[in-house]
Amino acid sequence: MSMFQRRHHEIPGLNMSSMPDLIFTVLFFFMIVTHMRSVPLKVAYQVPAGTELTKLTRKSAVTHIYIGKPLTSLLGKTNGDSTCIQLNDKFARMEEISEFVEQERITMLPEDAQQMTVSIKADRNTDMGTITDVKQMLRRARAYTVNYSAINR
Repeated sequence: MSMFQRRHHEIPGLNMSSMPDLIFTVLFFFMIVTHMRSVPLKVAYQVPAGTELTKLTRKSAVTHIYIGKPLTSLLGKTNGDSTCIQLNDKFARMEEISEFVEQERITMLPEDAQQMTVSIKADRNTDMGTITDVKQMLRRARAYTVNYSAINR
């Protein structure tokens, strides 16, 4: 054997036997922690900023009302200057809010129905008259706990 002769070493192959377990574990993790939006938004709204914010504790007792301009496409363009109210996945008139709250209360667990909170997610440029009208309809439906959604400044 010569002094300059090289030895041929083979690099051992990568053990791929645990790769499917790892992939399914990561997939399962993301399936568990991802929250899917249950209500498709049909109104465009920019959340107002606030300084004194608190988080809701019982999200199962929260009902959302969206107020903003209607979306006409996925690009976020709005149709006109009219303000629309969205309850679950459909547009609604002001008079339908009381019935909506009653239906939501019926579908909740009894302990959640007692602590029901209505979260108003309104565009920052919504007229205060519209917000006041919504609050009046909530009073008629005996929904006295109202939350206004905002982002922290």
